Amino acid sequence: MVIKVGTSSITRGGSGASSEFMDSVAEQVKELRDKGIQVLIVTSGAIGIGLSTMAAQSRSREIPVRQAAASIGQSILMQKWNDSFQKQGITVAQILLTYDFYSDREKYLNLRNAIQTLLEHKAVPIFNENDAVCVKEIDAMFGDNDTLSAMVSIKMDADLLIILSDVDGLYDKNPKLFGDAKLIATVTEITDDIKASAGDPTSRVGTGGMRTKIHAAEICHEAGCNMVIAGSTVDNVITKIMNGEEIGTIFLTDRKERRKSSWIRHANASGSIDVDEGAGKALSKHVSLLAVGIKAVEGRFDRGDVVKITCNGKTIAKGIPDYNSDDISKIKGLHSDKMQEVLGHKNYDNVIRSENIVLM
Repeated sequence: MVIKVGTSSITRGGSGASSEFMDSVAEQVKELRDKGIQVLIVTSGAIGIGLSTMAAQSRSREIPVRQAAASIGQSILMQKWNDSFQKQGITVAQILLTYDFYSDREKYLNLRNAIQTLLEHKAVPIFNENDAVCVKEIDAMFGDNDTLSAMVSIKMDADLLIILSDVDGLYDKNPKLFGDAKLIATVTEITDDIKASAGDPTSRVGTGGMRTKIHAAEICHEAGCNMVIAGSTVDNVITKIMNGEEIGTIFLTDRKERRKSSWIRHANASGSIDVDEGAGKALSKHVSLLAVGIKAVEGRFDRGDVVKITCNGKTIAKGIPDYNSDDISKIKGLHSDKMQEVLGHKNYDNVIRSENIVLM
């Protein structure tokens, strides 16, 4: 299972990390591990703690300031987690991620092996986004640690993701604005009504709101991982959830997308292939993409990269081509029997095989 802890939960609304709360999480993780459950943690809080340490709240939205705060706050945050888990005799491991871990399949597989080795050695991996080195604006990579926790969950084949928040779960409307808001206990499908129930971010230093949690639930739903949103102020909330108590909102799923398909769906696209309507209709029937149906190629990518497939200006699928962008530009619009003549070689009759295509 994966436990995601938000900034407001870590700080308890203050400026520093709450040792009492983090000790409680460590105690509950120890209890779960004693039952044979492997646990991974995704933690927020580095930027908030760093801003407080720097006394830089007045410039808290400036990207360089937030990157510096992340660098300072991350070391403090990990020390706090280490202190709490050491009391339980548990070793922790820090893992800082950026989106390329997910988009580059070789990096992802290597990281997965490392995480599995940590679990085999009884360590608890603690993840955070590597905000200090992001080349884009902070939160433009995963966007938030809710999404990161969902990515970690599906990539490590977790059965359950628990997101601890400053709200008790998903309500039919914002409970901070409407006194008659009702908690939604169970969600089995992410409908438009469910999405409409999500509000905006509620914390000044945190980046996630209910919308990002619903997005995380969508990612988990596709991959067959259940998810719970629960209030972090509930005593022993993690163990109570695992004992079957009805706390917060549970998102249940009976789907199970292939691991490779899940990776293709969520990986960053290196370029795009635009197809005609005939090819678009064919792809909807889960067939391979032929060169004859390709109209244009955008971006530079290699064989094996993930690309978007567009039709009439809309992304209809993503896939892994068996040819690079230069080769596809040369053979677009051609029948398969002409590919060898134009390229001097032919990997496959198809530009993208059906098993490497995921419909969006």
